[in-house]
Amino acid sequence: MSEIVYPPVILTAMTLFRALDLKLHIEGADHVPRQGGAVLVSNHISYLDFIFAGMGARRSRRLVRFLAKKEVFDHRISGPLMRGMHHIPVDRAAGAGSYAASLRALKAGEVVGVFAEGTISRSFTVKEIKNGAIRMAAATGVPMIPVGLWGTQRLWTKGRPRNLLQRHVPITILVGEPIHPKRGDDMAARTDELSARLTELLDRAQRTYPEIPPGVWWQPRHLGGSAPTPEEAAAMDEAEAAKSGD
Repeated sequence: MSEIVYPPVILTAMTLFRALDLKLHIEGADHVPRQGGAVLVSNHISYLDFIFAGMGARRSRRLVRFLAKKEVFDHRISGPLMRGMHHIPVDRAAGAGSYAASLRALKAGEVVGVFAEGTISRSFTVKEIKNGAIRMAAATGVPMIPVGLWGTQRLWTKGRPRNLLQRHVPITILVGEPIHPKRGDDMAARTDELSARLTELLDRAQRTYPEIPPGVWWQPRHLGGSAPTPEEAAAMDEAEAAKSGD
């Protein structure tokens, strides 16, 4: 697979992060296998999460192929980049195509990145997750690697203005131990396991974050921030979905 686009994009991103003096903290990167297929599953709190989740695989010298909504591929600027990096478009009206493409990539030895919550969490807690990543891993016999991200929401998240040039922001990337789903596993139990693992990683990232000022918008409510509660966030998501459906 030709890699003309992906390496320069990574180099550009890393140069920008250094210029902004982002405080990147990565743990557990050795959990990403250096060869063979794997499913990288991350929580989702920012439009930039694919960049930072992918950084968790850099030590293993892996390029992650993320699933992303089809509209991103249709954009005149982001589309050529996404296709050049061989990410996988998701058409929510025809999801079988992206699932099949993901299986082909995994069988070819690629690392496929999935945001199991489907959409950004406005509450900055782990939302109800979907089981697609688990089914992919089980169908292809590859490990599933959970990733917890924190701090990325301060740069660009749903319902807040972009602040992409903000300096000195700490970003935490915690890569967890692999999970090994198998064909015939209890899918509900595996889904609960993945949700618990993501929640554990996110909670650790939040509680060990170097900046925890009280009352800030980017901190979850249960830790003293002013972000929406999970219930409030769900209502906001429903209202947004109803509006877009009109």
